[in-house]
Amino acid sequence: MADSNHDPSGKRPFRLSRRNLIVGTGGAAVIGGATAFFADRFLQPADVFIAKASDYHVDIASIVRHGFAELGITRRQIAGKSILLKPNLVEPATEAPHINTHPVFIHGVATAFLSMGAREIIVAEGPGHCRDTYLVLDESGMSAVLRDSKMSFVDLNHDDVDVVANHVGKTSLKELFLPQTLRRADWIVSLPKMKTHHWVGATLSMKNFFGVLPGICYGWPKNVLHREGIDQSIVDIVGTVKPHLAIVDGIVAMEGDGPVMGDPKIMQTVVMGTNLPAVDATCCRLMKLDPGYLAYLSMASRVLGPIAENRIVQRGETIASMAQLFRLVDDPMMAKFRPV
Repeated sequence: MADSNHDPSGKRPFRLSRRNLIVGTGGAAVIGGATAFFADRFLQPADVFIAKASDYHVDIASIVRHGFAELGITRRQIAGKSILLKPNLVEPATEAPHINTHPVFIHGVATAFLSMGAREIIVAEGPGHCRDTYLVLDESGMSAVLRDSKMSFVDLNHDDVDVVANHVGKTSLKELFLPQTLRRADWIVSLPKMKTHHWVGATLSMKNFFGVLPGICYGWPKNVLHREGIDQSIVDIVGTVKPHLAIVDGIVAMEGDGPVMGDPKIMQTVVMGTNLPAVDATCCRLMKLDPGYLAYLSMASRVLGPIAENRIVQRGETIASMAQLFRLVDDPMMAKFRPV
Protein backbone atom coordinates (compact mmCIF):
# COMPACT_ATOMS: atom_id res chain seq x y z
CA MET A 1 0.00 0.00 0.00
CA ALA A 2 1.47 3.30 -1.08
CA ASP A 3 2.09 5.92 1.58
CA SER A 4 0.10 8.99 0.54
CA ASN A 5 2.43 11.22 2.56
CA HIS A 6 5.51 10.22 0.54
CA ASP A 7 6.60 12.39 -2.38
CA PRO A 8 9.12 10.56 -4.55
CA SER A 9 9.73 13.72 -6.58
CA GLY A 10 11.20 15.45 -3.56
CA LYS A 11 8.91 18.43 -4.16
CA ARG A 12 6.58 19.89 -1.59
CA PRO A 13 3.11 21.19 -2.50
CA PHE A 14 2.46 24.87 -2.09
CA ARG A 15 0.45 25.23 1.14
CA LEU A 16 -2.30 27.70 1.66
CA SER A 17 -3.99 28.50 4.96
CA ARG A 18 -7.45 29.96 5.36
CA ARG A 19 -5.74 33.18 6.45
CA ASN A 20 -3.69 33.65 3.28
CA LEU A 21 -6.04 32.03 0.77
CA ILE A 22 -6.77 35.35 -0.91
CA VAL A 23 -3.08 36.14 -1.49
CA GLY A 24 -2.71 33.84 -4.51
CA THR A 25 -1.77 30.32 -5.50
CA GLY A 26 1.77 30.62 -6.78
CA GLY A 27 3.08 27.38 -8.27
CA ALA A 28 1.68 23.89 -7.79
CA ALA A 29 3.71 20.75 -7.22
CA VAL A 30 2.83 17.10 -7.69
CA ILE A 31 2.16 15.23 -4.41
CA GLY A 32 2.73 11.65 -5.59
CA GLY A 33 3.84 9.46 -8.47
CA ALA A 34 0.93 9.93 -10.86
CA THR A 35 2.37 7.80 -13.66
CA ALA A 36 2.85 4.75 -11.44
CA PHE A 37 -0.60 5.22 -9.92
CA PHE A 38 -2.34 5.32 -13.30
CA ALA A 39 -0.38 2.36 -14.68
CA ASP A 40 -1.24 0.24 -11.67
CA ARG A 41 -4.97 1.04 -11.79
CA PHE A 42 -5.45 1.18 -15.55
CA LEU A 43 -3.56 -1.94 -16.63
CA GLN A 44 -4.42 -4.34 -13.82
CA PRO A 45 -7.67 -6.31 -13.44
CA ALA A 46 -9.54 -5.30 -10.28
CA ASP A 47 -11.17 -7.30 -7.50
CA VAL A 48 -14.54 -6.17 -6.14
CA PHE A 49 -16.25 -7.78 -3.14
CA ILE A 50 -20.05 -7.89 -2.78
CA ALA A 51 -21.65 -8.82 0.54
CA LYS A 52 -25.17 -9.20 1.90
CA ALA A 53 -26.17 -7.07 4.90
CA SER A 54 -29.83 -7.40 5.88
CA ASP A 55 -29.96 -4.13 7.84
CA TYR A 56 -27.87 -1.77 9.97
CA HIS A 57 -28.10 -4.08 13.00
CA VAL A 58 -25.82 -6.72 11.49
CA ASP A 59 -22.10 -6.94 12.35
CA ILE A 60 -20.84 -4.50 9.73
CA ALA A 61 -17.27 -4.68 11.07
CA SER A 62 -17.23 -8.43 10.43
CA ILE A 63 -18.47 -7.92 6.86
CA VAL A 64 -15.73 -5.35 6.24
CA ARG A 65 -13.04 -7.63 7.67
CA HIS A 66 -14.30 -10.40 5.36
CA GLY A 67 -13.96 -7.91 2.51
CA PHE A 68 -10.38 -7.12 3.56
CA ALA A 69 -9.54 -10.83 3.36
CA GLU A 70 -11.18 -11.24 -0.04
CA LEU A 71 -9.30 -8.22 -1.39
CA GLY A 72 -5.96 -9.31 0.04
CA ILE A 73 -5.74 -6.45 2.55
CA THR A 74 -3.71 -7.57 5.56
CA ARG A 75 -3.28 -6.42 9.13
CA ARG A 76 0.30 -5.48 8.33
CA GLN A 77 -0.95 -2.93 5.77
CA ILE A 78 -3.32 -1.31 8.30
CA ALA A 79 -1.57 -1.58 11.67
CA GLY A 80 -0.28 1.75 12.94
CA LYS A 81 -1.82 3.67 10.05
CA SER A 82 -4.01 6.78 9.98
CA ILE A 83 -7.31 6.06 8.23
CA LEU A 84 -9.42 8.84 6.70
CA LEU A 85 -13.05 7.87 6.11
CA LYS A 86 -14.91 10.09 3.62
CA PRO A 87 -18.66 9.43 4.00
CA ASN A 88 -21.43 11.02 1.96
CA LEU A 89 -23.12 13.49 4.33
CA VAL A 90 -25.06 15.92 2.17
CA GLU A 91 -28.15 17.11 4.02
CA PRO A 92 -29.65 17.27 7.53
CA ALA A 93 -31.78 14.12 7.37
CA THR A 94 -32.91 12.73 10.71
CA GLU A 95 -35.50 10.34 9.29
CA ALA A 96 -34.01 9.64 5.86
CA PRO A 97 -31.49 6.77 6.00
CA HIS A 98 -31.22 6.73 2.20
CA ILE A 99 -29.65 10.21 1.85
CA ASN A 100 -26.46 10.01 3.92
CA THR A 101 -23.99 7.23 4.60
CA HIS A 102 -25.50 5.69 7.72
CA PRO A 103 -23.64 6.55 10.97
CA VAL A 104 -23.82 2.91 12.07
CA PHE A 105 -22.18 1.92 8.79
CA ILE A 106 -19.37 4.44 9.34
CA HIS A 107 -18.88 3.18 12.89
CA GLY A 108 -18.73 -0.42 11.67
CA VAL A 109 -16.06 0.41 9.10
CA ALA A 110 -14.05 2.30 11.73
CA THR A 111 -14.33 -0.69 14.11
CA ALA A 112 -13.00 -3.00 11.39
CA PHE A 113 -9.95 -0.80 10.81
CA LEU A 114 -9.30 -0.42 14.54
CA SER A 115 -9.50 -4.19 15.02
CA MET A 116 -6.75 -4.49 12.39
CA GLY A 117 -4.51 -2.17 14.42
CA ALA A 118 -5.20 1.23 12.83
CA ARG A 119 -3.65 4.10 14.81
CA GLU A 120 -6.44 6.63 14.29
CA ILE A 121 -9.71 7.12 12.43
CA ILE A 122 -10.50 10.51 10.92
CA VAL A 123 -14.00 11.10 9.56
CA ALA A 124 -13.79 13.96 7.07
CA GLU A 125 -16.47 15.63 4.96
CA GLY A 126 -17.21 18.93 3.22
CA PRO A 127 -20.95 18.99 2.43
CA GLY A 128 -21.81 20.75 -0.80
CA HIS A 129 -25.43 21.68 -0.12
CA CYS A 130 -25.55 22.75 3.53
CA ARG A 131 -22.95 25.25 4.73
CA ASP A 132 -23.45 24.23 8.37
CA THR A 133 -21.46 20.99 8.48
CA TYR A 134 -22.15 20.45 12.16
CA LEU A 135 -25.90 20.73 11.61
CA VAL A 136 -25.53 17.90 9.06
CA LEU A 137 -23.59 15.89 11.65
CA ASP A 138 -26.25 16.45 14.30
CA GLU A 139 -29.25 15.80 12.09
CA SER A 140 -27.77 12.72 10.41
CA GLY A 141 -27.00 11.12 13.77
CA MET A 142 -23.26 11.23 13.15
CA SER A 143 -22.48 13.52 16.10
CA ALA A 144 -23.73 10.96 18.60
CA VAL A 145 -21.61 8.24 17.00
CA LEU A 146 -18.52 10.46 17.08
CA ARG A 147 -19.03 11.24 20.78
CA ASP A 148 -19.15 7.56 21.68
CA SER A 149 -16.23 6.39 19.55
CA LYS A 150 -12.50 6.79 18.94
CA MET A 151 -13.10 8.74 15.74
CA SER A 152 -12.27 12.41 15.20
CA PHE A 153 -13.95 14.70 12.66
CA VAL A 154 -12.60 17.33 10.25
CA ASP A 155 -14.76 19.80 8.33
CA LEU A 156 -13.05 19.77 4.93
CA ASN A 157 -14.95 22.86 3.81
CA HIS A 158 -12.83 24.95 6.17
CA ASP A 159 -9.54 23.07 6.34
CA ASP A 160 -6.22 24.67 5.38
CA VAL A 161 -5.30 23.62 1.86
CA ASP A 162 -2.45 22.49 -0.37
CA VAL A 163 -2.34 23.60 -3.99
CA VAL A 164 -1.69 20.44 -5.98
CA ALA A 165 -1.21 19.85 -9.70
CA ASN A 166 -4.23 18.35 -11.46
CA HIS A 167 -2.95 14.89 -12.42
CA VAL A 168 -5.58 14.15 -15.10
CA GLY A 169 -6.71 17.35 -16.81
CA LYS A 170 -10.24 16.56 -17.91
CA THR A 171 -11.24 20.04 -16.69
CA SER A 172 -9.45 23.32 -17.42
CA LEU A 173 -8.25 23.49 -13.79
CA LYS A 174 -4.45 23.31 -13.68
CA GLU A 175 -4.36 22.68 -9.95
CA LEU A 176 -6.72 21.64 -7.18
CA PHE A 177 -7.05 23.00 -3.64
CA LEU A 178 -6.91 19.92 -1.40
CA PRO A 179 -7.43 19.91 2.38
CA GLN A 180 -4.20 19.37 4.29
CA THR A 181 -5.93 16.69 6.37
CA LEU A 182 -5.59 14.37 3.36
CA ARG A 183 -1.81 14.40 3.84
CA ARG A 184 -2.18 13.08 7.39
CA ALA A 185 -3.85 9.91 6.17
CA ASP A 186 -2.09 6.72 5.12
CA TRP A 187 -5.41 5.39 3.79
CA ILE A 188 -8.11 7.51 2.14
CA VAL A 189 -11.36 5.55 2.07
CA SER A 190 -14.56 6.49 0.23
CA LEU A 191 -17.75 5.56 2.13
CA PRO A 192 -20.54 6.58 -0.27
CA LYS A 193 -24.23 5.85 -0.27
CA MET A 194 -25.46 3.91 -3.32
CA LYS A 195 -27.74 6.42 -5.10
CA THR A 196 -29.06 7.46 -8.47
CA HIS A 197 -28.17 10.96 -9.65
CA HIS A 198 -30.42 13.16 -11.76
CA TRP A 199 -27.54 14.43 -13.94
CA VAL A 200 -24.80 11.79 -14.11
CA GLY A 201 -26.83 8.61 -13.59
CA ALA A 202 -25.40 7.38 -10.29
CA THR A 203 -23.39 8.82 -7.43
CA LEU A 204 -21.06 6.29 -5.84
CA SER A 205 -17.47 6.10 -4.57
CA MET A 206 -15.97 8.45 -7.18
CA LYS A 207 -18.62 11.19 -7.10
CA ASN A 208 -18.34 11.09 -3.31
CA PHE A 209 -15.01 12.96 -3.61
CA PHE A 210 -16.77 16.18 -4.58
CA GLY A 211 -17.04 16.54 -0.80
CA VAL A 212 -13.25 16.59 -0.44
CA LEU A 213 -12.80 19.94 -2.18
CA PRO A 214 -13.38 22.79 0.28
CA GLY A 215 -16.36 25.09 -0.05
CA ILE A 216 -14.20 28.08 0.92
CA CYS A 217 -12.39 27.57 -2.40
CA TYR A 218 -15.08 26.09 -4.66
CA GLY A 219 -18.32 27.55 -3.32
CA TRP A 220 -21.62 25.89 -2.47
CA PRO A 221 -22.68 23.54 -3.96
CA LYS A 222 -19.10 23.37 -5.29
CA ASN A 223 -20.11 25.75 -8.09
CA VAL A 224 -16.67 25.82 -9.74
CA LEU A 225 -16.82 22.06 -10.30
CA HIS A 226 -20.30 22.23 -11.80
CA ARG A 227 -19.08 24.89 -14.21
CA GLU A 228 -16.13 22.74 -15.24
CA GLY A 229 -18.39 19.73 -15.73
CA ILE A 230 -19.44 17.21 -13.08
CA ASP A 231 -18.13 14.17 -14.96
CA GLN A 232 -14.80 15.79 -15.80
CA SER A 233 -14.36 17.07 -12.25
CA ILE A 234 -15.02 13.62 -10.76
CA VAL A 235 -12.19 12.08 -12.79
CA ASP A 236 -9.76 14.91 -12.03
CA ILE A 237 -10.43 14.76 -8.29
CA VAL A 238 -10.10 10.98 -7.96
CA GLY A 239 -7.00 10.91 -10.17
CA THR A 240 -5.36 13.58 -8.02
CA VAL A 241 -6.46 12.46 -4.54
CA LYS A 242 -5.68 8.79 -5.34
CA PRO A 243 -7.94 7.10 -2.75
CA HIS A 244 -6.99 3.64 -1.54
CA LEU A 245 -10.33 1.92 -0.96
CA ALA A 246 -14.09 2.23 -1.38
CA ILE A 247 -16.75 0.66 0.86
CA VAL A 248 -20.25 1.39 -0.43
CA ASP A 249 -23.29 1.61 1.84
CA GLY A 250 -25.96 -0.08 -0.23
CA ILE A 251 -27.95 -1.47 2.70
CA VAL A 252 -30.62 1.19 2.21
CA ALA A 253 -29.89 2.89 -1.11
CA MET A 254 -31.69 5.64 -3.08
CA GLU A 255 -33.57 5.48 -6.37
CA GLY A 256 -35.46 8.10 -8.36
CA ASP A 257 -34.55 11.77 -8.09
CA GLY A 258 -31.18 11.35 -6.40
CA PRO A 259 -28.90 12.39 -4.86
CA VAL A 260 -31.22 14.11 -2.34
CA MET A 261 -34.87 13.94 -3.39
CA GLY A 262 -35.09 10.24 -4.24
CA ASP A 263 -36.79 7.36 -2.45
CA PRO A 264 -35.38 4.56 -0.28
CA LYS A 265 -34.37 1.34 -2.03
CA ILE A 266 -33.75 -1.69 0.17
CA MET A 267 -30.65 -3.32 -1.36
CA GLN A 268 -29.06 -5.07 1.65
CA THR A 269 -25.68 -4.76 -0.06
CA VAL A 270 -22.11 -3.72 0.77
CA VAL A 271 -19.59 -3.31 -2.08
CA MET A 272 -15.81 -3.01 -1.53
CA GLY A 273 -12.73 -2.60 -3.69
CA THR A 274 -9.40 -0.83 -4.03
CA ASN A 275 -10.12 0.40 -7.57
CA LEU A 276 -12.89 2.98 -7.54
CA PRO A 277 -13.98 2.78 -11.22
CA ALA A 278 -14.33 -1.00 -10.86
CA VAL A 279 -16.33 -0.60 -7.64
CA ASP A 280 -18.66 1.95 -9.22
CA ALA A 281 -19.11 -0.12 -12.38
CA THR A 282 -20.10 -3.08 -10.20
CA CYS A 283 -22.56 -0.90 -8.26
CA CYS A 284 -24.08 0.26 -11.55
CA ARG A 285 -24.63 -3.35 -12.60
CA LEU A 286 -26.25 -4.03 -9.23
CA MET A 287 -28.56 -1.06 -9.96
CA LYS A 288 -29.15 -2.39 -13.51
CA LEU A 289 -27.48 0.64 -15.05
CA ASP A 290 -24.96 0.43 -17.89
CA PRO A 291 -21.65 1.80 -16.51
CA GLY A 292 -20.38 2.45 -20.04
CA TYR A 293 -22.98 5.17 -20.46
CA LEU A 294 -21.95 7.07 -17.33
CA ALA A 295 -19.56 9.66 -18.77
CA TYR A 296 -17.26 9.82 -15.76
CA LEU A 297 -16.86 6.03 -15.67
CA SER A 298 -16.16 5.94 -19.38
CA MET A 299 -13.47 8.62 -18.91
CA ALA A 300 -12.06 6.89 -15.84
CA SER A 301 -11.75 3.56 -17.67
CA ARG A 302 -9.11 5.12 -19.92
CA VAL A 303 -6.89 6.40 -17.11
CA LEU A 304 -7.88 5.15 -13.64
CA GLY A 305 -9.16 1.60 -13.84
CA PRO A 306 -11.36 -0.99 -15.53
CA ILE A 307 -15.14 -0.90 -15.81
CA ALA A 308 -15.58 -3.79 -18.27
CA GLU A 309 -17.13 -6.82 -16.59
CA ASN A 310 -14.48 -9.17 -17.96
CA ARG A 311 -11.72 -7.14 -16.28
CA ILE A 312 -13.34 -7.15 -12.83
CA VAL A 313 -13.01 -10.19 -10.56
CA GLN A 314 -16.23 -10.38 -8.56
CA ARG A 315 -15.81 -11.84 -5.08
CA GLY A 316 -18.47 -12.73 -2.55
CA GLU A 317 -22.05 -12.57 -3.80
CA THR A 318 -22.80 -12.50 -7.52
CA ILE A 319 -24.25 -9.52 -9.33
CA ALA A 320 -27.03 -11.70 -10.72
CA SER A 321 -28.17 -12.74 -7.24
CA MET A 322 -28.14 -9.20 -5.81
CA ALA A 323 -29.12 -6.85 -8.67
CA GLN A 324 -32.33 -4.83 -8.54
CA LEU A 325 -33.82 -2.38 -11.02
CA PHE A 326 -33.41 1.19 -9.75
CA ARG A 327 -36.03 3.71 -10.80
CA LEU A 328 -34.56 6.79 -12.47
CA VAL A 329 -35.86 10.34 -12.41
CA ASP A 330 -38.62 10.86 -14.98
CA ASP A 331 -36.54 12.39 -17.77
CA PRO A 332 -36.05 10.96 -21.30
CA MET A 333 -32.32 11.76 -21.06
CA MET A 334 -31.96 9.22 -18.24
CA ALA A 335 -32.91 6.31 -20.51
CA LYS A 336 -29.35 6.26 -21.87
CA PHE A 337 -28.10 4.75 -18.61
CA ARG A 338 -30.12 1.55 -19.07
CA PRO A 339 -28.51 -1.48 -20.74
CA VAL A 340 -30.05 -2.34 -24.11
